[in-house]
Amino acid sequence: MTHFKHFCILFLSLLVITLGAAPNALSQTDIKASEAKVSAPETPPSDQPKPLQVATPIEAATQGIDLSDPAIIEALEAREKADRAIADAVEAQRSAASAKIETDAAPQAQKKASLIPTTTEDAKALVQKMLDKIVSWLTSPSFLAQVGAIALVWMLAPIFTRMLKKRLFLFREPPAPDAKFRVLRNYVYRSRDFLRAIWQVALLALFAIILKNIPVLGQDWLVKIAQGLAVVFLLYSVIKTFITNELFQKLATWILIPLALLIVFGFYDDLTNWLKSLKMGDGENAISAMTLVMLAIFGAVFFKIATYSNVKGQSAIRSQEALDVTTREVMAKIFQMVLFTAATVMAFAAAGIPLGGLVVIFSALSLGIGLGLQPIAANFVSGLIILFDRSVKVGDFIMVEDEKFGRVSAINMRSTTVTTADGKDIIVPNTQFTEGAYENWTHDSPLQRYEVDFTVAYDTDLDALVPIIRDAILEHEDFLAEPDLPSVEFRSFGENGINMCVEFWCMGVDDGPNKFTSDAGFIIWRTLKDNNIQIPYPQRVVHMQK
Repeated sequence: MTHFKHFCILFLSLLVITLGAAPNALSQTDIKASEAKVSAPETPPSDQPKPLQVATPIEAATQGIDLSDPAIIEALEAREKADRAIADAVEAQRSAASAKIETDAAPQAQKKASLIPTTTEDAKALVQKMLDKIVSWLTSPSFLAQVGAIALVWMLAPIFTRMLKKRLFLFREPPAPDAKFRVLRNYVYRSRDFLRAIWQVALLALFAIILKNIPVLGQDWLVKIAQGLAVVFLLYSVIKTFITNELFQKLATWILIPLALLIVFGFYDDLTNWLKSLKMGDGENAISAMTLVMLAIFGAVFFKIATYSNVKGQSAIRSQEALDVTTREVMAKIFQMVLFTAATVMAFAAAGIPLGGLVVIFSALSLGIGLGLQPIAANFVSGLIILFDRSVKVGDFIMVEDEKFGRVSAINMRSTTVTTADGKDIIVPNTQFTEGAYENWTHDSPLQRYEVDFTVAYDTDLDALVPIIRDAILEHEDFLAEPDLPSVEFRSFGENGINMCVEFWCMGVDDGPNKFTSDAGFIIWRTLKDNNIQIPYPQRVVHMQK
């Protein structure tokens, strides 16, 4: 009944508009006809017989008039100008009427385009429109079928989740510490919290296909919206559970979730086609934006795998005690370079970048190196040089500029880490070892010679002192008799006594944990004290004159 009323109102409106426009159309038609008569009088074709003309009294009266008279010609021209002025005035009225109609229609169109009602009537109309739409939904079989499908999925998902947890042992209990594939099984067990969301996404996708293929229904938009919400919830939970790095969490949230929604709602193909249309370069070597996106995705995946493999591989190489430290370190770095080179090639191959595209990318990289990456490239090459020529090795004790010294703990691609005796790390660019000067105390051999100075009184028997100190030094387990025995040497006559020195060899560096000079000083002090050898104090002789 309501639809019938709407139809009647619409029909009457159209009828009124038609009747109101009819006089205007008629008048316009008459004007056009009169203009046509004035401007283009009918002339019978020359090839047809002329009809019989009956002269009217006016025509009969003017048959003998000379039309070449200037007065008559002037009158005819004035009449033509008047007719043209009338036509221009009519056209101006038409244009003014059209402009007024457009001006009056513009606010109405703007008012109709606004979604926010400005008057009470607009609000009532909007509410009525919404109620009509809701009523049409509630009476639509396709809408009710979609609501039923969503409710059915909401009930079935927890049931299937409980059944899967009971039947599959991977979800019942966490893997034991010594279980095979423990890492993978642990991920599977932790995913049991997402089984309900997984079932919801899968069942909603299935029902969307079913509803779309039923001719009576043929709609799945509401199911698609529910599926999109389920996908967002699932991906957000997975990201928060398995990705611990805050930066990676944000990247995954803002990339994976929108991408999944595009796939769910069917806009993924449009996005990929648009990205493929954006190209860099010409011809066969052109690289599209889609290729760069795929390169970023596959690059992140392969480099993550390469990083994990690098840690495990280098740990395995460095644990080979049959090899010396230098060989293990070189092999570890070679393994790292080969691994990341393979990851790079695999990422390019997975992204579908041709060989010509690699030329474009490496050309851009070469340009970047030429503009501002020269120090980084120089440090990288210097790192390779010091690894292969073994001028600096892990474990060497070196002294760099400003008398900073320590033991080399790592040689990286850009820099070398030197750990001092007090636990501080000095980051030294690799170019320092290929272009600058430094001291390597343990380059060829860990054998080191040290000396400790001491002073004895002038009345000391130096011939008896030498063997006493030498034998005492040799009793220490870290002081060696090879390549030379400890040597007690006379240095100088001092102001307060005789300055002596003990030189001895050790295996290692006096770097704090190995306190060779400190131990030697304690030995000398105890030996002098046990043998009643005096260590003189500073003395001054003052002469008094009267």
